[in-house]
Amino acid sequence: MAGRKPVVVGFDRSTRSRRAAAWAARDAASRRLPLLLVHAIGWPLSPQAVAGGEDPRQPLREVLERELEQLVDWCAGIAPALDVRSELVFADPVEVLGERAADAELLVLGGPRIEDDLGFVGSTSAELLTHRSGVPVVVVRGDREQPDSAPVVVGVDGSTTSAMAIGFAYDFASRHGADLVAVHGWSDVLPDPFVRLPDWDQVHENARTEAAELLAESLAGWGERYPDVAVRRVLTPEKPASALLDEARNAGLLVVGSHGRGPVRRALLGSVSHTAVNKAPCPVAVLRSPKLGD
Repeated sequence: MAGRKPVVVGFDRSTRSRRAAAWAARDAASRRLPLLLVHAIGWPLSPQAVAGGEDPRQPLREVLERELEQLVDWCAGIAPALDVRSELVFADPVEVLGERAADAELLVLGGPRIEDDLGFVGSTSAELLTHRSGVPVVVVRGDREQPDSAPVVVGVDGSTTSAMAIGFAYDFASRHGADLVAVHGWSDVLPDPFVRLPDWDQVHENARTEAAELLAESLAGWGERYPDVAVRRVLTPEKPASALLDEARNAGLLVVGSHGRGPVRRALLGSVSHTAVNKAPCPVAVLRSPKLGD
């Protein structure tokens, strides 16, 4: 894989991670990049800590290596020209996948099946979503196993990470023949509706005008770069998270930028991206600046 950054997938033997591998294989093929399947397992003891010098991991290693070989063959069958490799590591999954992500084009993780309001991302996925590497992370939610021509929805708010999300969304939409839906929810810029103002209608109209300008400025230039991508603009006074989830109901991918801030080592996701990865009915891509606080 020298010279080409891979698409990395975290595999944990679950159905959701197999679905993520299938999704990643198709997207890696569209990018003409290799696919790296990584299975990392925390292990409490080193081989040296066991009397007799025998490695207690060996029986498990053999089973897992066979499963990975089968998964490699399956992914290669999905996209025959795809270069697929695998790696088995006995170490903390967050640390291993974080290290691999630092040299990756994309990190893909399995998300839970959607059942009513249940199905939150696990702790490993949650921590990797806030990794400092800045690599885009896709959480494959729902039952989709392949990127397709369903619309790509992207959240727009004028920030640096939003600009990154727009670029990712345009590229993805172009590669998969999809339309783009650019959403800007502007209720957060309005004053409290219960505060008496001399002309509430004018305040509302001014806010909407500013929101339209922000959306137009954020999308400027992208249409010339990706003329094959049709764009629908959505301006709404809804909360951003609600507006995005509404549009994501029929989407193939939801793309958001994260503004998370928190502890130095593992910052929290922003509220919109947190809602997206936990409640969206489709795969979610999270774009985050490698610099904390952007």
